[in-house]
This record gives sequence, structure tokens and C-alpha cells, in this order.
Amino acid sequence: MADVFIPLHALKGRGAATHLPHRFERDARNAFDDGWGTLEEGAADAEGLPPLATEVRFENVKSVLTHNDSPDVPFDSSLNPYRGCEHGCIYCFARPTHSYLNLSPGLDFETKLIAKRNIVEVLRAELGRKSYVPSPIVIGTATDCYQPIERELRLTRSVIELLKETRHPFGLVTKSSAVEHDLDVIAPMAAERLAAVYVTITTLDGELARKLEPRAAAPHRRLRTVRTLAEAGVPVGVSVGPQIPFVNEDMEQVLEAAWEAGARSAFYTVVRLPWEVAPLFKQWLELHYPQRAGRIMARIREMRGGKDYDADFATRMKGSGLWADLIRQRFEKATQRIGFNRERTTQDLSAFRPPGAAGQGSLF
Repeated sequence: MADVFIPLHALKGRGAATHLPHRFERDARNAFDDGWGTLEEGAADAEGLPPLATEVRFENVKSVLTHNDSPDVPFDSSLNPYRGCEHGCIYCFARPTHSYLNLSPGLDFETKLIAKRNIVEVLRAELGRKSYVPSPIVIGTATDCYQPIERELRLTRSVIELLKETRHPFGLVTKSSAVEHDLDVIAPMAAERLAAVYVTITTLDGELARKLEPRAAAPHRRLRTVRTLAEAGVPVGVSVGPQIPFVNEDMEQVLEAAWEAGARSAFYTVVRLPWEVAPLFKQWLELHYPQRAGRIMARIREMRGGKDYDADFATRMKGSGLWADLIRQRFEKATQRIGFNRERTTQDLSAFRPPGAAGQGSLF
């Protein structure tokens, strides 16, 4: 199978550089007219091409809550309103999930998005089951729940409104400033210990962020979001992951800036390269940091027992070995010095009220 390469200047803010074949694919992908005009024989210079179009597909799902029993994940339940993510973060561990949809984890992951249009109806039914036992739900664990299409579809907003109705505690993770639009729902829930928000800030370097996370909010804008949430009384945490050796090296500065903005909890992960993420990330390195690519991958493999990735529960989030220990020590010293993670905000599970039978009937 051959990768279909898109000229770098034609990517227009996308993260992946290729339409990478996925591991279930059986047909070879040769150069062909892909609809963007970049691969046609004799095509003119692509400088004037429009951005790669985003296509939204809709699906009706049978379930929405994912229950986690992994010992390295600090929550029991999660949900994701979307599959794929327009932010285009090159390191995203969720990219391989597009393979199961017969789509490329490369450009398809960023441009062919799936919206779960019946997510609220199904969630209402799941919360209404007699066997349901409430635990905090984390929204946006795989793909960003506030990616650009949320502004139009408002699926995340609808989920939060249902959680407010049932007084169900939740947290959410995002790189987007769009979370501010839902403060009218989130802030009152936070006042009752039912809501928390975690903002991912990988680096303060705007040029680097534009390469790593091309369609996410700029770092300074995310800091403003942290401040806005904190001033509204919402418990705010910051994720400084993934940490990538020799790429984002300003962890301490990010933590200091996030604390100044109002974040009071922090966590990190190291870069994870499962399945198709590894070749995509290597292509990205060759495009953006060709002279450093070998050194970066060597350090990543050093944290993964000599492999591009090791899915072992004990080490997959933080890695192992010398470089993983150095990152851990930097994080621990910085958070202790600054003051992070000294107080733990517990959410109120006793407030939960199952949805009424009338709401459940909307499924049938």
C-alpha cells in the first residue's frame, strides 16, 4: 500500500501530511484525483487551493457511555459526542479509531467527522436504567467535545443540559475556547460540586502549537479560557500532555501561566503512538523537524522499551526509563513549587436524580 501524499502547502492548517492507509485496508492507494485538485496530472500550483473541506456525517448510536476498568485511568465513565477531530493534533491517540470506520487515521480523521445525533436520547435512557449507578462522567476523552463543529451542532451543550437536569456530576477536557459559551450551564453546576473543566495546554509557543494542534485555540487563548472559567467559580485543571522530548520543552512555564490564570490541578502524559499514529507522527517530524526527527524518535522509544509504543497499563501514560523519570521529576517539582494538586475537589454523587419516564420515551 502506498501513502497518498498531499503537498505541504496545500494542507491549510491540517495536522496530517498524508491520507495514510489504515491497517484493515486491502486496496493499494495510488495517486488519483482526490477532489482537492492536488494530485491531478499536470495540476497547476496548489497555492491558491481552498482549505481541505470538513465533512460531517451523522450516526445513530445504541450506547454512549463507555465504562473504564483500566487501572491507569482515573475515571469510570466517559462519553464522546464526536468521532474524529477537526483540531488535527498530530499526536492524537484516537486517530486509529477511524480505521474501524474504513477511513484513514490521517486526513480523514480531521476532515470526515462523525456526529452522534441521538446522543442525548440514548444517554437519557442509560441514566434512567434501574441498574444505573452514578459516577462522574468525563466528556471528550478521545476527541475534543468543543471542536469547531460543536458551534453548529451543540451536541456537547445538549449533553450538559441533560446532566444539569439530572444533577449528574461531570468533567470535560478541551483545547477550545468554545467551552466559555456554555458557562451559563457549567458555572451553576460547578457551584453545586457537579462540574469541572480541564484545559489542555501543550506549549506556550504559538508557532509550535500551530504545527502540533493546527486547528485548536492558540495557547494564549486557552489561558484566557482558564481565567474565565476560574473567575466564574468553575474548578479548572490543566493538562500539559503529551510531553514530547525535544519538541515541547516549556512544561514549567505552562504550569506557571496556568496557575496564574486560575488552574489549581494539573496532570500530564507522555506522547503515545499506537497503531497508525506512529507513521503519521514520523511523517510530521520529517516535515517539520527533519534534522531532529531521529533524536526525537530515539527518546520516545527509550520511554517505550525500545518500541514506538507499548500499551502496558503500568507505563502507557507516563512511559518508563530515564527520560520518563526526568519528565516525571520535572512535573512533580514544578507542581509542588507552584502549589498544584494540594486540594482535591470531590463531586457530589448524592445529588443525582434519574430522568423521568417521559424523557425516556423519546427513544421509541
